[in-house]
Formats: sequence, C-alpha cells, structure tokens
Amino acid sequence: MGRTGFGSCDKKPAVLEWESRPIRKFSGGQRTLIPVLVFLFFACLVGTAGAQRIYSIGSLNTADQFITAYEGFRARMVELGYRENKNVRYQYYNSRSDAHLLARLADKLVQDKVDLIVTSSTTATVAAAKATGKSRIPVLFLSAGNPQKLVTSYAGSGNNLAGISSASMELVEKRFELLKELAPATKRVAMPVDPHGINYKSNISESRRAAARLGLKLTEINFNNVEEIEKDVGRINWAVADAIFQPPDSLITEAMDFFVKQAIKEKMPLVTSLLVNVRRGCLATYAANYRALGRQGAMLADKILKGVNPGSLPIEMPDKLNLVLNLKTAKAINLEIPKELLIRADEVFE
Repeated sequence: MGRTGFGSCDKKPAVLEWESRPIRKFSGGQRTLIPVLVFLFFACLVGTAGAQRIYSIGSLNTADQFITAYEGFRARMVELGYRENKNVRYQYYNSRSDAHLLARLADKLVQDKVDLIVTSSTTATVAAAKATGKSRIPVLFLSAGNPQKLVTSYAGSGNNLAGISSASMELVEKRFELLKELAPATKRVAMPVDPHGINYKSNISESRRAAARLGLKLTEINFNNVEEIEKDVGRINWAVADAIFQPPDSLITEAMDFFVKQAIKEKMPLVTSLLVNVRRGCLATYAANYRALGRQGAMLADKILKGVNPGSLPIEMPDKLNLVLNLKTAKAINLEIPKELLIRADEVFE
C-alpha cells in the first residue's frame, strides 16, 4: 500500500485519536463545586481591589499635659472616618522632658516608616523634623508655642511640616497683663526656665519685653531637669518674687506639680501658659484649649493623608482662646479674684 503524509496507513493520525476520545462527564458533586470555586475566585479579586489602606500615625510628646491635644485629635479622626485597626493605627510616645529619649523615639517612628508623625509641642516637633530628614515623612504639630523655630513662613512651611500655633509667644504680654489684673500689687515676678530648652531665647526676650512694659521686675530661675526642680523649687519664694510666671517650656510643664505646690505654700499667684495646668492648680491662664487644637489638627491630617503636600498648608492659629481661672487656688493663696475677670472667664475651676 501507499503511504500518506501522516505515516503508515495502518496507523490513525494523532489528531483523529484526540478527536475520538470520549467527552469527560462531571459528577453531580463536581458540577456543584465549579460555580463555588468561580465565585470565590472573583470574590477574592474584588476583596483585594477594595481593601482599605491602613495608615500608621505616630504621636510624639514631651509631657503628660499635652495628651489632651492627642485625645482631641483621635476623637476628630474617628468622626472623619478613621477607625483604629480598620484604616488607621496609632503609636503614642511621651519622652517626659528627656531629650535623649525624645530623639530615640523620633528615630523609631522614622524606622517604622509611619505615614504621619503628630506632635504637641515645639520641642517634640523639632525632634521629629530632625529625625525625618530625607525621609520626608509628614510632621503635623497640633500645637507649637514658637512656630518660627520650625517654618520659614506662616503661609506654608516649604518642607514636610504643617500645623497649628498655640499662640503662646503672642500671648506672653496678655498673660503678664492677666497677672497684674489678678494681683495689682505685684512688682517682682519669678520665671522658672530651662536654659537648654528649644524656646529658651524666645521665652527670655518676649518675657523681658512684656515685663518691662508693665513695670515688672523679672527674675529668671534656671532649672536643668525635673530632679533639680523637685530638690530646689524652694528657690522661688517671697525673697525674690511676688508672683510666678510659667512660659511655654516643656521641662517646666512636666514638673508643674512642684511649682503649684510651692506657689500655694508661698501664697503666690502662678500664671501658666497651658489651660490644663489651671486644672492642676495654677491660678490662671489665657490660652488655647489643647483638645480643640487636636480636633483642628485632625482636619489637616486628613488632607495630608489624602495627598496634600504639608509644606503648602498655611500654619493655622487657634480657633478660640480661653480665659481660665482656678477659684480653689485663689482661696488657698488668700486672693480675691476681681468680679470683672470672673464675668469674662470662659471656664472656672472650683
């Protein structure tokens, strides 16, 4: 016999062998399983495409008194749709005025590659800005007593920082005026200060100017750490001053309880730079509400997490300033608060 192009005529072409195979039939159980597998496959694709990103936010602080800003921030973030462990995770760190610890904590947040670092003081913000360096991780300050240390312009930082001024430097003179209203006989004022603090030079220059304008003699008393304050807070007494003024200083803020105790012992009015310190026993302040600053800052955080360049955001001022008095402390130091001040007060602790 002749041959074909497929080979010997005694053999069937391979293609014919394939075509002659019987069609495989699936069992009932297999037919049920196929649509289930197809559904799971597409559900997996949809789930992957729709999965929410989980943002990582680190909070860097220097004293317990600043925690209310962080609490206000987180509360507002929930209202903006950020749910912890669903689309956001937080890391909270507090150096409690330890400069070396603060630097290490800032470095850790950078190493963890957080999406945003939130701070609550000028000191913490300077540490965060230094640590972020070339990483360009956004840094949002919920309050800064001296933003000029951080940015080139209030119209926008031009770097990886954005935030809110607590207006502490701008309010130095207002607080000295408040002290004079509370205790008109005051002539000498003691100001505890950290000579190594971030705001030291600004605190000195602003306070000296305000005191001189009001005819007050200002005595600066340096403290280097909390332990020294606890040991030597007695240096503030009637031999050197009639009243105490607390500037925006992280170390002094951390040790505020010692100053409050000494002020009450010496029957001295103590005007502070932080609202929360009036709750702790200081006599009075005119200041921003830190919880409100935190809520205000959350709006900026939302913009940054959605892609807005932090350097393009204007530095904001507090939405509201508060006059706050502590009547219990006034009674303890035998001071009668003028009725005019009581009427003007936004909040009074009794």
